Order: sequence, then C-alpha cells, then structure tokens
Amino acid sequence: MIIAKLLPLGLAFIMFAMGLTLTIGDFTKLAKHPLAVALGLFTQMILLPLLALALLAVFPMRPQFAVGVMILAACPGGITSNMITHIARGDTALSITLTAITSLAGMLTVPLIVAFALGHFMGGQVNGELPVAQMALKVFAVSTLPVALGMALNHLAPRIAETIERYARPASLIIFGLIVIWAFASSWRAMMGSLAETGAVIILLNAGIMALGFWLAGAARLPRAQRTAIAIEGGLQNGALGIFVAANLLHDPLMMTPSITYALVMNLTAALFIAALLARRQRERA
Repeated sequence: MIIAKLLPLGLAFIMFAMGLTLTIGDFTKLAKHPLAVALGLFTQMILLPLLALALLAVFPMRPQFAVGVMILAACPGGITSNMITHIARGDTALSITLTAITSLAGMLTVPLIVAFALGHFMGGQVNGELPVAQMALKVFAVSTLPVALGMALNHLAPRIAETIERYARPASLIIFGLIVIWAFASSWRAMMGSLAETGAVIILLNAGIMALGFWLAGAARLPRAQRTAIAIEGGLQNGALGIFVAANLLHDPLMMTPSITYALVMNLTAALFIAALLARRQRERA
C-alpha cells in the first residue's frame, strides 16, 4: 500500500520537526539537573521496557503482540510530550531534554530491545530483517538523523528554523494523526480482536509507568514540575516509530497493534493525569 511506503517519509518529517525545536543547550540540563535527567532516562529507557516484560510475564499473549508491546516500550518520547508537559505546568525544559536524548539514542536502544524481544518471544523468527546493525541503520535514517538535521538547522540558522517550525509543527501533528488513522484502519479487525488479549497490558503499562515515574521523582524529592515532566515523558511514546518498526522493518501487521492501541490510550491517560494535577492545585489554593 502506498501509505505504508510513505510511512518512513512521514516519520522522518515528524522527527525533523521535533529537531527544529531542540538546541545544543537542551543537553546542558544534564549537567545542571543530573538527578532529574537521570531519573527521567531511567524511567523511560530502562524501567519502561522492564515493566513491559513483567506485565507480559503476568498476562501472556501471542508472540507477535508481545513483540509489539516491547517495540512500543523501546520507543523514545512522543512528539506531543513537550506540549502536554507545558499544559500540565510541568518542567518543559526537562521534557525537551529527555526527548532529545532518547530520540538520538533510539538508533541503539530500539534495535537492541526489539532484537531481544524477537529472540525471547519468537525465537528470532520474523518476516523482516533481524540483524541489529541493519535495524539500527534504518532507525537512524528515519528517526535520529532527521532530529540531528533539525537541530543543526536550528543552530546554524535559528530564524529560518523558527519560520519552518511554525508550519512544520502542526503539519507533523497532522501526519502523526494520519499515520495512526491509517494503522488503525488497516488493523481494525486485529485490534478489536486483540483487546481482550492486549488491553490490560497496554493500560497497565501506560498508567503504571506514569505513576512509577511520578513516584520515583517524588521519592527523590524533585519539584512537582519535574515529577510531572518525568511522568508524562515516560507515558507518551513515539507510536509512529513503533508502527514503522513493525510495518516496515519486521513486516508484521500484528506487531503494529500494541502501538496503535497505546497511541489512543496514552492521550486519554495524559488528559486524566493533567485534570488530576490541575484539580489538586485548585484544592491547594482554596
């Protein structure tokens, strides 16, 4: 299908648009607030895949769905995480830093976790290409490289980048929506038929990682704004990348299902999370 073939271009554009909002200075927060950044990275890059693996041990499912859950858990932060963190009055700068680091690291973390999942749940039997190096190169081409190019343009020509970003940001959100709609339509039957099998894991994974991230940051006595950013960044994943890995690299539509379902669940959960935070602030002011 032509839309599936355009998926890499759409994902690359989304990541380029994200890169236009990032600067080298975003990484300096690592030095200024090492604990907040370390906890955010731990929550998203280590705790999230481990939580997914634990849930899959408790709620067994078909190997393709299990791999799909791990693909989703391996993905970096989503394109809306920074905006939603801002709406929730979280630490937007921290959210941007975490998005930047995880997006650039994705070329290594995604293939490694996906390769582990394929070996663990399917014995390495896939329709696509399994070699980690080839997968890393493709993830780099459609994800990490566009982010780096966007950052480079923002550094070398910030005014041009700002002008492009003004149009690229809403366009990227539209493209992301179209990708999810296409994946939703093409996998409707599989998704509806799998809800009983995957629904509990998807909901618990999303709600669980947000709760754990918020709790860990609270246990470390981080300010509420940073706790909010860590929770949202951990809970909002790049579903478009998950769909790309499943559809274009592994060529297995069933593996797309968890990313599609998660893309719907995470926005609802984020809305409830924001509503709870704002309601709590109102009560504290009263």
